[in-house]
Amino acid sequence: MRYSIGELAHRTGLTVKAVRFYSDRGLVPPSGRNAAGQRRYDGAALARLDVIRVFRDLGVDLATIRRVIDGEATVAEVAAEHAAAVEAQIGVLRRRSVVLKAVANRGSPPEAASLAHQRALLSEVERQCLVGDFLADALGDRPELAGVARTLTPDLPGDPTPEQAEAWIELAALMRDTEFRANLRRLADGHEGGLRRDLAAEVRDAVTPAVVAGIPPRSPAAKAIVDGLGRDPGELREWLDVAADPRRERYLELLGVINGWAAPESLAPAFDWLAEAMAA
Repeated sequence: MRYSIGELAHRTGLTVKAVRFYSDRGLVPPSGRNAAGQRRYDGAALARLDVIRVFRDLGVDLATIRRVIDGEATVAEVAAEHAAAVEAQIGVLRRRSVVLKAVANRGSPPEAASLAHQRALLSEVERQCLVGDFLADALGDRPELAGVARTLTPDLPGDPTPEQAEAWIELAALMRDTEFRANLRRLADGHEGGLRRDLAAEVRDAVTPAVVAGIPPRSPAAKAIVDGLGRDPGELREWLDVAADPRRERYLELLGVINGWAAPESLAPAFDWLAEAMAA
């Protein structure tokens, strides 16, 4: 059976213009012409148009459709390829959605929203580069700090919640903060110079009970607690200057949100108490 372009359009639900376009591109070649020179098509053309219509509705490009029609790829292979592409697009749209929600929650001005969008939609490779650069600058290439580096590494899920996206926006800004990086580097240098990395835990264990008990930092009891730390006063003050940086505690809070960890205990009251006690 022979069909005219109009009949093909009627049977496939396409427009005459669309059928003519696909025919002109060689995707649906005519099987012959009638006495008036008009193109005629056979059943194979009708089948081809059905394939083209379905694939175009699914967003498949003409070059890929031509591969199927020419026998260079199967329908199953093309469907698998485009299913993977669609899944990737869905992931991008989900990330965009949570970023927009995060920006809306923050009430950011237009320029901040643009920057937040850029930071939060970094690819996995770009995120790893940012984190790697931050840790290398802050901790240096020290094998003994490998464990510390792992505890400071954010792992943003592929499908983050709005809270995780918002935390990543803020964390990315902190990782780009050169002064914050320098402070962490000073802590790392203190580790290498003899100030053990568990000093924060020692301060927590020794000072927090005093804070809870209401012991005045400018008292003999407070002096005994400070002396009990067994640290050189100058080194302890230097460590406290960088350890008490509020950006450090905020980084750990944001890290907990992103990684799904429990919220860290705030050491700010203990640091404030210790600073006043040492000043006395």
